[in-house]
Amino acid sequence: MKLRLLLALLTAVLTASGCATHRDLKPGQSTLGDVEAAMGAPAERRQVGGETWLYYPDQPFGRKVLVARLAADKLIGVEQRLTDENISKLVPNRSRSEDVLALFGQPYKRFKFPLMERESWSWHMQRLANLPAGLHVQMSPDGVVREIVVLDETNDDERTRP
Repeated sequence: MKLRLLLALLTAVLTASGCATHRDLKPGQSTLGDVEAAMGAPAERRQVGGETWLYYPDQPFGRKVLVARLAADKLIGVEQRLTDENISKLVPNRSRSEDVLALFGQPYKRFKFPLMERESWSWHMQRLANLPAGLHVQMSPDGVVREIVVLDETNDDERTRP
C-alpha cells in the first residue's frame, strides 16, 4: 500500500513539474541554457564553423544520437544523426575518422582488429520501419574510413516467419 502511494505521489510530482524535453525547444528562440535545462549536460561539444554542436547519445540502450546545433547562443535545431542520409555522407577510402565523429559523436563501442589493421566504431540505430540495426564503421590506422556496414540487430526469435 505504501509503495502504491509513493508511486502515485512521484507520478503527480513529475507530471506537475512539466519536465522539459528537446521537443519543447524552439529554434531561433531557445538558448544554450534552455537546451541544457531540457536535455542535460551534453556528452560532447564541438565547434563547427560558427556553430556549437552538443551531442546527446542514448547508447547503449537507445538507438539515437541527438545533436543540438546552436549559433550565437540560439538553437538552430535538434537532429537525430543516426540516419541513412547521414551514413551516405561517409565515403569509403576518402572520409576520415574526424568526419565520422562530427556526424555521430563518440561511438558506443570501439573494437580493434590488429591482424586486419582496422578499428571498428559501433552505434545502435533504427532504420527502415524502425527495425533495430547496428552501424559499424571500420578505419585503417591512418584514420581513413575503409568500410561502412549496417547490420540487422533483430533477433531471429522476434522475426515473423511466413
